[in-house]
Amino acid sequence: MSEHGEDATAPPAPADHLDEVAAPPAEAEDVEAYYARIRAAADDEGRLPVAVEEMPGWDIYPYETDSLRLKPLQPPADEEPPRRGEDPADCWCRGPQRPDDGTTVWSNERWRLSLVAETGLPVMVSLGPVEHHDLPSLPTQLAAEMGQLVVAVADAVEHVPSVGRVQLAKYGDGGAHLHLFFLGRPARMLQLRGSPLIDWEENLPRVPLPVLQANARVVAERMVVHAGGTPGALGR
Repeated sequence: MSEHGEDATAPPAPADHLDEVAAPPAEAEDVEAYYARIRAAADDEGRLPVAVEEMPGWDIYPYETDSLRLKPLQPPADEEPPRRGEDPADCWCRGPQRPDDGTTVWSNERWRLSLVAETGLPVMVSLGPVEHHDLPSLPTQLAAEMGQLVVAVADAVEHVPSVGRVQLAKYGDGGAHLHLFFLGRPARMLQLRGSPLIDWEENLPRVPLPVLQANARVVAERMVVHAGGTPGALGR
């Protein structure tokens, strides 16, 4: 028997049963039933009441609630709209290798960490695979590495002097190529805590690119130490 770490062989992955569901489809709520149930809680104009006991009632909520109201509900669309790169052949990753324009923070053979160059936060970076994958179809080995990189990027962002905490976001409604956002919440600015940070970010003045690049160099150096890989140019 080999010792741990010496010629150890990982057990085979279990069979993929992701397409099998235990709940009968007839018992699972479809979107029309979901919409009808939500619409029944709205007023005659289709507006839901503002849940002031939830986020709008938090002391970190960025808007005054006196005149706040939600937009009228719209019914579900006929289908989900196509995203950029829905066809892998049309994804940006299939084109020529992009030159480092000063926004590559860190990379290895499988992943790239990019600087979001238009932001009001001290630093915002985006992590994505080099090859075309979306989150539900990410291969097991890349998924395992992504978990390790999430930890490493979070640690790196929180080492930027002006960052207090890091927030992690995944949307994927506009692009089919997996991309995770890491948002550096400014240190000691307690109004910017929690989920309202993204609302604040859109209204904060833009941070000059040289400042963002200098902050991102902290991230790059930490990433190389903890994850190997190569730092980006970042304006140097």
